[in-house]
Amino acid sequence: MKKILILISVGALVCFTSCESHKEEAKEETKFLVTSPIRMDTSITKDYVCQIRSIQHIEMRALEKGYLQEIFVDEGQSVKKGKLMFQIMPMLYKAEMQKAQAEANFVEIEYQNTAKLAESNIVAPNELALAKAKLEKARAELALAQVHLGFTEIRAPFDGIMDRFHVRLGSLVDEGDLLTTLSDNSKMWVYFNVPEAEYLEYESNVKSKDKIQVNLMMANGRKFKHSGVVETIEAEFNNETGNIAFRATFPNPNGLLRHGETGNVIMTIPLNDVLVIPQKSTFEILDKRYVFVVDKDNIIRSRAITIAAEMPHIYAVQSGLEATDKILLEGLRLVREKEKIKYVFKDPKEVISHLELYAE
Repeated sequence: MKKILILISVGALVCFTSCESHKEEAKEETKFLVTSPIRMDTSITKDYVCQIRSIQHIEMRALEKGYLQEIFVDEGQSVKKGKLMFQIMPMLYKAEMQKAQAEANFVEIEYQNTAKLAESNIVAPNELALAKAKLEKARAELALAQVHLGFTEIRAPFDGIMDRFHVRLGSLVDEGDLLTTLSDNSKMWVYFNVPEAEYLEYESNVKSKDKIQVNLMMANGRKFKHSGVVETIEAEFNNETGNIAFRATFPNPNGLLRHGETGNVIMTIPLNDVLVIPQKSTFEILDKRYVFVVDKDNIIRSRAITIAAEMPHIYAVQSGLEATDKILLEGLRLVREKEKIKYVFKDPKEVISHLELYAE
């Protein structure tokens, strides 16, 4: 009986030792996937809350005091340049113009008579000059009266769309009172704020002569079918927010966009010749991003990197890596610092091509 127990014990010991040996051998034979950073041209897409403004949006105000006698347009109506929109009662100004016209006619007759007398040397040249000065003054007063009469007619300075009325027919309006607003919506100016770091990235990667195309996501979640271009960047940053305003111009042939709307601008910024790595090859410790770098002796060491931009499944690296470095692609949780490993190198082009990218 004792012999049987001894044989069973020895067999179990041999079996356990064999299993442990196989495990150690399997562990030693584990090979990790390693790749390298790759330089390539790609792009990042950013979206920004925006405000939509008409290319021209002005207030139509009364230029003279009086009763609003006629309204020739309606709210929301499209009007053409020169269209008569409002008529302020012109009777007083017509009377003033007729008075000025009569005065100018009278003074002109006086001047002509004085000129004939001057030709016969009956009056002195000074009297002729005085008569001429009176005539010029009368003509100037007539022109001023005509201008005041013209101010009683409010006409559209450009093609546009009427907003709501701030007065009604028969209202007594004073000089400067707001009547309505007029918007030219043939093109729209879309303003959006860009943080300082992204502005610097934009300026670094966009040539001065290029105009970046942007798209507009409207408030209903649909994409506006016409793309716009960034044409203007303001001169100064907002010290409170650290942002700078960009202005993009969008064509609006169907008049879908209106002054005062909001939305989101989607801007794609090209990144030329940047160093790219897969996101899955990185890990984070205390808000810092790291990779495992494999040295010439196959020993792995963690290295902090700085991310320049984030895209779907990849990072653009600003500093911390070179294209010649080898980085651990998979199994980051299975290794330890300064551990020697065996690996299989995978071409970075092949690695990137298997990721779901939207890059050039």
